[in-house]
Amino acid sequence: MWTAGFWKATAERALRTFAQALAAVLVAGATTLLDVDWKAALATAGMATLLAVLTAVGASRAGTHGPGITETPTVRQRRPAP
Repeated sequence: MWTAGFWKATAERALRTFAQALAAVLVAGATTLLDVDWKAALATAGMATLLAVLTAVGASRAGTHGPGITETPTVRQRRPAP
């Protein structure tokens, strides 16, 4: 959980979750973009994003060093010096 790779993977996951939740709220409303309650839609997407980050932090304690329970560690391998 204390690596840059972990937080990069978590940020990517959180951004995807935000976009998916926002799209779901917009589609579920079945309204035009001008009629959307943007405050509620963004709040819902923000809550989903927070839950994605909390899930990643909680899963980091489950064994691997990645943001998911079944993922391999997000550690860069260094090449040996020539």
